Amino acid sequence: MKHRSVILSLFALLLALTCSFNAVASSTTMRGDVTGNNEVDISDVTALIGYLLNGDGSSLNLANADCTLNGEIDISDVTALIGYLLNGTWPDGPGVQTFTVNGVTFKMIKVEGGTFTMGATPEQGTEARDNEKPAHQVTLTKDYFIGQTEVTQALWLAVMGSNPSYYIGENGYGYDLMRPVEKVSWLDCKVFITKLNEMTGKTFRLPTEAEWEFAARGGNNGHGYKYSGSNNLAEVAWYWYSIPSQTSHTVGFGTQTVATKAPNELGLYDMSGNVDEWCEDWYELYSSEAQTNPTGPATGYFHVVHGGTWASEATVCRVSHRGGNYPDTYNSSLGLRLAM
Repeated sequence: MKHRSVILSLFALLLALTCSFNAVASSTTMRGDVTGNNEVDISDVTALIGYLLNGDGSSLNLANADCTLNGEIDISDVTALIGYLLNGTWPDGPGVQTFTVNGVTFKMIKVEGGTFTMGATPEQGTEARDNEKPAHQVTLTKDYFIGQTEVTQALWLAVMGSNPSYYIGENGYGYDLMRPVEKVSWLDCKVFITKLNEMTGKTFRLPTEAEWEFAARGGNNGHGYKYSGSNNLAEVAWYWYSIPSQTSHTVGFGTQTVATKAPNELGLYDMSGNVDEWCEDWYELYSSEAQTNPTGPATGYFHVVHGGTWASEATVCRVSHRGGNYPDTYNSSLGLRLAM
C-alpha cells in the first residue's frame, strides 16, 4: 500500500509517545473519535493506522476519521490526530477563511449550497411549535461563509471601540473578551457590519434565516440532530441548567467563552445556546411551498432570532426553534453571527 512505510514509522513513533497522550472528551461529531468511545485518545490513533493498513473500518466511526476535513481519509489524518493529542488543536479545513481586525482574529467557515427540509422535521418531535410548521423544502443555490463562532466581545470592541455587553467576566466582573457580545440590537449589528466591511473591504452580513438553519443542521454533512451537532445538548451548548451555579448568579452565570463546547458537523460552535443570534429576515409564518434562496418578507415588525441562549431551556436550543424581536431590542441574551 502506498505510504505503508510512512504509516509504520508513525506507528513506531506512536508507541514511543504513548505516555504523553491524554484522552480528550469527545462527542458524536467531534473529529478524531474513530473508535466511537466518546473520547479522543491513543486508541483512535491506533485504530486509524490499522484502517489505513488493512482497509477494515467495519467497527469504526469513519465519519470522525477525516481529521483534516479535506474529504479524504489518509496519512495526513494520522498526523493531524497525533498533533491534536499533543497540543490540543486541529488544522483548519480547506473551507476556512481567517480575518484579523485590529489584532483580533476570527474565522469564517464555508457552507456549500444544498437542499434541506426547514422547520419542524421529525427529530424535533412534539416540542416543535406551530411557528416551525409546516416543514418545507428549501434550496440554497450558492455557497456562503458563516462565522465559526458568535461575534465575540473582542471583535466588537476592535471594530466599534466599545463593548456593550453585560457579561464581561465571572459575576459580570473581570474581562473575558472571548465571550459573545450581547446587548446588541439588530440595528446595532447593521452598524457594526458596515464598519467591519469598511475596515476589511469584504461583504460581511447577517445570515438569512434559511442560511442560519441550514448551517446549524450541519449543511450537507448534517446527521439530522435535534440540536446543532448532537442529540445530547450538553455536548454542544451552554443553556439553562448546564452552567454551574446558574440560578444563584455565582461563577458561571450568564454567557460563556465561545468554542468551549463541541462543534457541529461543519465545525461551527454554539449554534445552540450561549446567545440568540439575529438573522437578516423579517419574521413571518411558514408556508408549505418549496422555496429557493428565501430572504423573508420585504417588511415586518420583528426580525428573526435563532439558537437559544444561556438562559434558555433545552427546547429553545433546537435547530428549528425560531423567534422574533423588534429591530431595536437588545438584552444580555442577544448577539450575532456573521455571514459572507
